[in-house]
Amino acid sequence: MAVTLVNPDGLPQVEAYRQVSVATGTKLVFIAGQVAWDADGRTVGVGDLAAQVEQCYLNVATALAGVGGSFDDVVKLTVYVADWTPDKMTLFGEGVARAAAKLGVTPVPPGSLIGVAALDVPDHLVEVEATAVLD
Repeated sequence: MAVTLVNPDGLPQVEAYRQVSVATGTKLVFIAGQVAWDADGRTVGVGDLAAQVEQCYLNVATALAGVGGSFDDVVKLTVYVADWTPDKMTLFGEGVARAAAKLGVTPVPPGSLIGVAALDVPDHLVEVEATAVLD
């Protein structure tokens, strides 16, 4: 595996993600922001943040599989959430947990969650970008 996730001493021990990823692979992979579209371009979970987060993570996994990778290769996630407020964190976490259960992984690479006014389509509530490193 080309990625080691670490929570160094002296930094908060956050459960939702690791503070640092160390990449030793040779191939960088940049995944475009994934929204809650299914393979046919239909929005999944209109109005349901948890369902959309789940679909975004599944789409990231599909993109990674397409180049021979998996969530274990992710070094950084950037998540954009429309109209973000802290009370939405529970729904966000539910979506991540459902995706993790389906994928059989614990997706905890370093990440940033950024609240935005809107995304590309009014029905989209979340978008997830990923950077990965493969051997």
